[in-house]
Amino acid sequence: MKLKEKEIRDVEDPAQMLLPGTFIDSDHPGIVDFARKTVGDLTDPVQKAIKLYYAVRDGWRYDPYDLDLSPAAVKGSHMLSRKHGYCGEKAALLAAAARAVGIPSRLRFANVRNHVGTSRLEERLKTDVLVFHGFNEFFLHGKWVKATPAFNQELCEKLGVEPLEFDGENDSIFQAYDREKGKFMEYLHDYGPFGDVPYELFINELVRNYPHLFVDRMEKIQAYLDQAAQL
Repeated sequence: MKLKEKEIRDVEDPAQMLLPGTFIDSDHPGIVDFARKTVGDLTDPVQKAIKLYYAVRDGWRYDPYDLDLSPAAVKGSHMLSRKHGYCGEKAALLAAAARAVGIPSRLRFANVRNHVGTSRLEERLKTDVLVFHGFNEFFLHGKWVKATPAFNQELCEKLGVEPLEFDGENDSIFQAYDREKGKFMEYLHDYGPFGDVPYELFINELVRNYPHLFVDRMEKIQAYLDQAAQL
């Protein structure tokens, strides 16, 4: 049974957040194999979530430059064919893997200001605001717990921040300060939780906030939106 975003009635219902989605394709054979091999013989949901978190955080290098916005590329399973991805892709992979081993999982998105962003990224975006930053929420021990697998440990060391740890009990979101106590990340807007990638909203927010990136790509973007509507 597929669970498209338009079919979700209650993202607070853990049972619904176990179903495979169009983009959180937790029934994909590759996802199932990756998730089961990662958790091994673990049976406790918290320990499984922790194991999956670190596998995705450090197993895929964070790369905000190589963005393939086609519907097929946004699926969690697409990440299995490479070893890098941006925040939303890594979150979709983690959500799919969690569902594959029985952990209710959903996505959450926010706009954040990056106070120590690289000049290369800011020059490309023409702003220090990262739009539609994606992260995860797991339902563990009767509550939703946030987890952010975007920044791998190696990148954090280069940026001078502690990598985000996850214990399955407490929220793990972007670091507010770097190691020198300077401001690092600031949350500006919360889009809320989603049971699958809200593809149309995601694309529209990117186009609205970074129009210069799409000046010559709008026909392709519309084609992507048309493809997603058929999924």
